[in-house]
Amino acid sequence: MTDTTADQRRKAEAFRELHAADHPFVVANPWDPGTARVLTAFGFPALATTGAGLAHSLGRPDGRLTREQILANAAAIVAATHLPVSADLESGFGETPEQVAETIRLAARAGLVGGSIEDSTGRADDPVRPLEEAAERVAAAVTAARELDFPFTVTARAENFFQGRPDLPDTIRRLQAYEEAGADVLYAPALPDAESVRAVCESVGRPVNVLMGGALRLSVTELGKLGVRRISVGSAMSRAAFGALVRAAEEIRDQGTFTFGADALPYADLNRILDTGE
Repeated sequence: MTDTTADQRRKAEAFRELHAADHPFVVANPWDPGTARVLTAFGFPALATTGAGLAHSLGRPDGRLTREQILANAAAIVAATHLPVSADLESGFGETPEQVAETIRLAARAGLVGGSIEDSTGRADDPVRPLEEAAERVAAAVTAARELDFPFTVTARAENFFQGRPDLPDTIRRLQAYEEAGADVLYAPALPDAESVRAVCESVGRPVNVLMGGALRLSVTELGKLGVRRISVGSAMSRAAFGALVRAAEEIRDQGTFTFGADALPYADLNRILDTGE
């Protein structure tokens, strides 16, 4: 076993243990090595990439990146932190279950210890895959993960609410099917309220991830009481950064002033955070 493999195994086991705790943890979502180092410095126990955050940083809308771009970004983030890193693997980058399985194998080679597979299609007229097809793809991802020599954590995402289909019973059916297919973590982004979060957590036997940073207003403590074990923020941090940029640009354009600088992270502080001695 190489040192790299031993380190990856250690991170993978640590990531699994976080999900087994009796309280939730927050996995922060960087979109490049710089943000990975900042979030590492703030004590988060694990990181997860954001496909949307990466796409926006490259000047593109979400959903327009290739598997190669996603995994190259993930590898750069892995290299920038000592923390376990999981990845947003979108819908698996392939139309067949075997292509999804290959994405898992490539993710492991990139140094990742986990990844999420969603049931979206990328088609506006039919945004969510049929349940049987989606479950087959999750099963393929799980099989590929189990063939690895370390515990790669597969998260299965039910995209109904995120895709404008607010169907809680179908979302629960999907998560239950993905659990049966072997997914380690279950995730339904954009759940609208505490009761829907509770319903999801009570309907499955695997750890549940909940997306925060949007309209849902619940604390880590409140989410823990609902049964949540992992909390992510998706592209919320990257969009917050873009929000600060837009407000600064508007101030200069509309008022001719520069007060936005008062909220900027001081130059010396950012240099200190990013100085890893390399």
